[in-house]
Amino acid sequence: MTTILSRSTEATEELGARVGAQLGASATVALFGELGAGKTVFVKGLARGLGVAATVTSPTFVLVAHHRGRLDLYHVDAYRLEHATPDEVREVGLPELFASEGICAVEWAELVAPWLPAERLDIRLWHEPDGRKIELVAQGPRFERLLEELRTDAPAGD
Repeated sequence: MTTILSRSTEATEELGARVGAQLGASATVALFGELGAGKTVFVKGLARGLGVAATVTSPTFVLVAHHRGRLDLYHVDAYRLEHATPDEVREVGLPELFASEGICAVEWAELVAPWLPAERLDIRLWHEPDGRKIELVAQGPRFERLLEELRTDAPAGD
């Protein structure tokens, strides 16, 4: 686990870009946090790190936004899944997205937690008085290595 205090939106986005630059094919990034915690800001940076040229916004009204870059990015907003039943999860296509060669970034991941791949990177964001705390938790050895690589990079900090 790595915990970072981000003091600005730009720092949160930069951390996302650093993660995106390190990701390999077929990865899931699960984002947890209350409304306004910075999940979409982090995904904007993730997209930049993946070489996505398009503007990334919250996919709230479409559930899944597809962006092309070095690897395809599937940006999922699970907030609108009313009950996250197996039928809803299948209808949205989450199993196929998780199995794809692209990157699947899931906002409000807690709503689809039973269906998330066991191997993934969890990003937990919450507000602190002096910024935003971001906790990166590796689920599996692949993401442990990614966190080690991030620790050797320059900090996202202030």
